[in-house]
Parts: sequence; structure tokens; C-alpha cells
Amino acid sequence: MAILEDGLDEMAARAFQGLPLRVATTICTAAVALFMVPWQICVAWLVADLASETASYWVTRPQSLGMKASAKLRLGHLATLIIGCLLWTFLGGVFWTNGTPEGMVAGMIVWLAVIFFAQNNAYQSTTGFVIGAGIPAIGMLGIMVFGPSSAQNNILPIIGLTLIAFGFVADGVMRSLGIRMRMRGTQAQLMASEAQYRMLADNITDVVWLNRFDGSRVYVSPSVKRLLGYDSEHVFDNNFGMVHPDDIKRVERQIRRTVNTGRDTTIECRMIHKLGHTVWMETHIGVVHGSDGQAEPILIAVSRNIDTRKAMESELVAARRHAEDSAAAKSEFLANMTHELRTPLNAIIGFSGVLKGSPRLSSEDARHVYLINEASDSLLDLVNGVLDFSKLEAGAVELEALAFDPARIGRTACDLLAEQASAKGLDLRLHVEGESGPLIGDEARLRRVLLNFLSNAVKFTKDGAVTVTVRQSAASDNQSRLYIEVADSGIGVSADQIDHLFDRFTQADATVSRQHGGTGLGLAICKKTLDLMGGKVGCNSRPGEGSTFWLELVLPRSALAPADDAASIADASLEVALKVLLVEDVAVNRELVSALLGPFDVDLVMSENGLEAVEAMGRDQFDLVLMDVQMPVMDGLTATRAIRALPTVQARMTPIIAMTANVLPDHVKRCLEAGMDDHIGKPISPASLLGALSRWSLGREAGAMADRENVA
Repeated sequence: MAILEDGLDEMAARAFQGLPLRVATTICTAAVALFMVPWQICVAWLVADLASETASYWVTRPQSLGMKASAKLRLGHLATLIIGCLLWTFLGGVFWTNGTPEGMVAGMIVWLAVIFFAQNNAYQSTTGFVIGAGIPAIGMLGIMVFGPSSAQNNILPIIGLTLIAFGFVADGVMRSLGIRMRMRGTQAQLMASEAQYRMLADNITDVVWLNRFDGSRVYVSPSVKRLLGYDSEHVFDNNFGMVHPDDIKRVERQIRRTVNTGRDTTIECRMIHKLGHTVWMETHIGVVHGSDGQAEPILIAVSRNIDTRKAMESELVAARRHAEDSAAAKSEFLANMTHELRTPLNAIIGFSGVLKGSPRLSSEDARHVYLINEASDSLLDLVNGVLDFSKLEAGAVELEALAFDPARIGRTACDLLAEQASAKGLDLRLHVEGESGPLIGDEARLRRVLLNFLSNAVKFTKDGAVTVTVRQSAASDNQSRLYIEVADSGIGVSADQIDHLFDRFTQADATVSRQHGGTGLGLAICKKTLDLMGGKVGCNSRPGEGSTFWLELVLPRSALAPADDAASIADASLEVALKVLLVEDVAVNRELVSALLGPFDVDLVMSENGLEAVEAMGRDQFDLVLMDVQMPVMDGLTATRAIRALPTVQARMTPIIAMTANVLPDHVKRCLEAGMDDHIGKPISPASLLGALSRWSLGREAGAMADRENVA
């Protein structure tokens, strides 16, 4: 129905366009008819046809203006069309029946003219053809057959030829209408496709640009107004006027590369909005070639707003910077707190250790000193635990890979806890099973894990036994599986508590810390240590029936024998006289070092800050320098650099040993980078101090002997 209505409206619009020509033709035809037809008929026909055309004007004008016609207007147009065709058919019949040859010819001309008009345009519709050509043809044949004529005897050939002519006309009109309908279908498809693409281009949120290689613009989508505030016409001849001045050269360079290589590229740049603010845009640029290979290739670019993504990236960068700053602040706080805690502990542990060996103390005083020393060691274990856990969480722990004897780990741990176990009446046992032979790994950290297991077993066992089992078995041709467990007959752990035993700051019972002490960090450190080594750790337990803590890992076998601890301790004795410069700002620490080195042949010269140390090195010679790091006036790192910069060989070659509470890996690294040769952490262990002095004094003695031999 809609197609029929559209066809009628189009036919009406065309009828309106042809109205002047039809009126002129009507007047001329009426004038010619006066020569063959009575004037009364001519005037009547002229008046009737002009009246029909006048009515046609009013019923076709709205359609010619593109307006949608009503049903009444469409019926009025059809009526004027039918009346007009009947009037022209009537005029032809008047000519045909006037009894003269010229009248018959004139009548035939009028009829054929009407039919020819229908054949050529048929008002561009089947309805127009039926009305404009079908009615005149039927009327013509009716008049020829039934109307009076002077050529009645010869009418049959004329009728036959007329029918043949009508057939040709009908065939031509139908072909024309078929082509017209196909063109309409194709045009409708094109218009629908164009409308879809237009709707897509006009409503897409991205901006689509089409440019020739010479830079001239072919198309820009209207969405540019939504993103940048400009109309399409404004940016049509403005290629880089909207690009931020700082980004223009980079954008031009990337576009030129795309033109030269034909490769797609993506550009992120800032563009200036019409209101003046900056908009971040991401533009993907590619080359489009014509389908026939002859068309000029063009650049197609699709731009989108990425302000939100850029804002998120900025927030992520800021968040990362904040996290890094927070981590740095945490590390700095940890370092400072470690330093502040270790500094007084250095004196407490050091002097209590010196007092423990004093023969002048009464038994009660000796016990009090012993308790002070034990409490200090516990506090130091807490500090070391926090420090170790922080380093493990930060991934700052580097594992050692040295040859060690697994059985020795078990013996050492049992020896260290034997006194505590004996004091509680516990039977402490050690079983070594399976293969024997050295392995390669971090012996110190494995010993620390075992000591944690063993100390917990002794702590939480009131009576019975604690058994340490070290089992070594083959894992591959060059690797062994090491399994260590500590089984006790203590209070045990419930099943629901086992899952959280290895979490930080977690203990099986909230009352444990009040009854037995502890922070809940030990087992968390054990788990992280074994995770770092690629091993496993776990616990099997039932309340009231004891617990078994175990670890398991695979380590490579070693062809070398492990170092002998006894030999190392023996080497720590001082066999040569030394002149040592002690640089320490805390008086109690200076007194402690003096007390520790008092039994040995050590000439100790003291400086309270780095500046005094530099001055002392400039005027005197020393075998060793013990250098604190955090000091007033001049810190130890600056002092070390200043000493190494002195013009004497002695200043450059004298061993400088850091003796500081700064024990984090970064702190040790900074000491070595400043020019120090070794590091001793506070609280000071007498064995570590003597070992370092012995090691570096023997090295200097060997160097001096070599120098004397070279001189000789």
C-alpha cells in the first residue's frame, strides 16, 4: 500500500511539473481544431480541459512541494487525470468522425500523441500507464469500430495496424516500467545503505577522518563536534591546527612513515578543544586502496578520546610512586628502629657477657647477670625475627650456596638446646638416618628453622621427650632429599589451628604468649624461608598427644667437604699485636669494645666522630679501623670516603671494618661502596669481632711479608 501511495504522489508531482506545457498544448490544439470542428465544440472542449487542468493544479501542488498527500488529494488527482484523458480521446473521436480524410488523420495523431506520451513517461507508474494510455486506446478502438466514418469499408486494416502499434507501445511501456522498478529497488537499497552509513558516521563516538596523501581532507565525521567542539566544515581544511604544538612534529613524522611504508600506526597525542582545554586522543591510521587498483589510495584515521585512560594511568603512576615511597619509608623506619634497638642491646649483651665470666661475682649476682644476658638474647631474637620477616616479604634475602653437613645441623641445634631440655627434665634425642654426605645450601638458615622447631618443642613440652630426626635420601643422580623433623610429647595443636600456624603473628592459643612468650613470627619466617628454598614445611599434631614439625627440600650434592667450624674459631685468636682506631660516638660502646679487646695485645685509639677519624688517619698509622656509621659531625660513610681520598698509601690500604647497627643488605652494600672492607653488626659478637680482626690482621701480615721479600 505504501508503494502505491508513493507512486501516486510521484505521479502527481510530475503532473504538476508538466502543467504549463499541457495548458499550452491544449490552447494550440483548440485553435487548430477550429479548421475542422464547429467552434462551439472547440470552445466547450477547451473550457472543460482547462477546468480539468486547473483542478489538477490544486490536487498535485502539495506533492510537488514534497508534502505527504491525503487520500482526498490522491483521489482528486486520479479524477483529473481520467477526465483529461477522456477529453483528449473525445477530441480525437470528433476529428475521426468529421467525414474527411484530414479529420481521420488528425484524430489518429491526437490518439497516438496521447499514447506516445504515456509510453515515454507513463507518469512513471503502472497506474499512470493504465489511465494515460489504456483509456485513450480503448476509447480510440471503440470510436474506430462503432463510430461513423467515411472509411468504414477500409477500417479493418487500420484497426489491425493500430492494435499492432498498441502492442509495441505496451511492450515498450512494460519494459520501461520494469527497468524503472529495478532502478527504484537498486536506488532504494543504495539510499538505505547510505542512510545506514550516514547514521553510523553521524552517531559514532569516534571521529573518522579521510585524507589524501597530499594532506587534503576527503571526509570528517560530525562526531568531531562532540569530541573537540568544532563543526566538520571548520576542520575540513585544517589538518594540524588542533594538534598540541608540542606533539605536531611527532604526529607529522608518524603520518609520513605510514604514507611511505603503508603500515598502520597508532598515535597518542594531545589536541586542543574549541573551548581551549587539552584532550588526549588515540588515533589509528591506515591506508585504504581502491578495489579496482586504479583509485587513489587514501588515509583513514579513527580517533577516540582517551582522557579517562590517561587519568587512570596517571593515578596508577601516582599510586606506584606512593607505594614506592611508602615502602622506602617502611624500610627507613625498619632500619632506624633496628639501629636504635641494636645500639643499647650492644651494650647490654656485651657487658652482661663480660660479667658472666667475672670470678668476682657472687652466685646470686652471677645468676642475675645470666638472666639479663638471656633476656637480652631473647630481645635480640625478636629484633632479628622482625628484620628477617621484613626482608623475606620484600624478597631481599639472598640464599647462600655452600657445602654443609646435614647431620651437623641436627647436632648443633641439640647442643644449643640441651641445657634448656635438661633443666625441664626432657629427654632430647637425635636420629640421623639414610645417606650421608655434604649438600649445597644455606646452612645458617636451615639451622635457624630447626632451632625454631626445637625451641618451640622444648618450650611447649612439660615432660617426656623431644626427638630430632635428620634423614637424607637420593632424589636423582646428583641431588638428595633432606627431611628434618622435630617430634615432641607436648600440648599439641588442634586440626583447625594447624592451618594458621605458619601465618605471621599467629599462635595456636591466645594464652600461649602469656604462658610461654613469643610473637608468632618464628613459624611464619620458617615457612617463607623454605618457600624461598623451594622446599616444604608442615606440622602433624593432635591436642594432648604432641606435635611433629617437619621440613623437606631437595638440594644438590657437594663434592667438597664442608668447612670446619672449630678451625674457624681457632683462627679467630689474635696472634699479632694490633693498633686499632675505634670510631664510635657512643661512650658505652667504646667502653664495651675496650673491655672485649682488653685481654689481647691491642692498642686501641678512639675517635668520637668521622672528622676526628680522618684527622687521626692523617697524622698516624693504624693496622685496622673499626668504623661506626651513624655519628654526628661526620658519618662513617663520609669519613671512609675522606680517608680513602688522603694522599698516603697507608690511608688507601688500611682495612676499614664497619661496626654498626645498620645491618640491612642495602646498608651493608653502601658500606662496601663507600670503601669499607668488611661489616660487623651490632650487637657485637665477641667471636665475630675477634674473627674479623684476626682475618684482616693476618692478611696485612702476609702482605707485609710479601713486600719485604720483594724488597730483598
